[in-house]
Amino acid sequence: MDPRKDAAMETSMLTGGAGQVGSYLDQRQGLARDAVYQASLMLDEQRWNDWLALCAEDFTYDIKSWSPEINYDMTYLHASRKDLDSLIRLLPKHNTDHSPLTRHTSVYTVELSSDGTTAQVISSVVIFQHLLDGTNSHIDSGESRLFLVGKYYDQLRFEEGAVKFTARELRLLNRRLDKGSHWPL
Repeated sequence: MDPRKDAAMETSMLTGGAGQVGSYLDQRQGLARDAVYQASLMLDEQRWNDWLALCAEDFTYDIKSWSPEINYDMTYLHASRKDLDSLIRLLPKHNTDHSPLTRHTSVYTVELSSDGTTAQVISSVVIFQHLLDGTNSHIDSGESRLFLVGKYYDQLRFEEGAVKFTARELRLLNRRLDKGSHWPL
């Protein structure tokens, strides 16, 4: 084996190699994109523990919004993976709105680190709430409403054949979260 050819092949794979179908970086970008979509499906289906399994042990989760009135970031939630595990276990015991939420997520960008071991992903997200009850349940029940609009800023790490979320910030464009929004969004 010629070490120069091996090094050239490795460099070609890491830089996307001109004309290569399914290059190393293209595959990594696809895995990152798929992880974001898979997370959205799990959250839609309220598979909280499956969603949490996509997250690394050092995962952090934030929900934030910019307030022009106070000229400051508002933080609705800042949690570690351990905090989210406790939240998921305790929420069924709380009085929450059980109206299901569905997400429409579109991945905008996937930026890989130079060594291909991490990725930063930016996605837009629109979340709809499907009312089971409302203020006037005989009128509102069955209605779907826009719940929130924002962007996911995800950081991912590729490890042992899997993609793990290391951080997610949901940056809201609206600044009001209604009842029942305690679950991960």
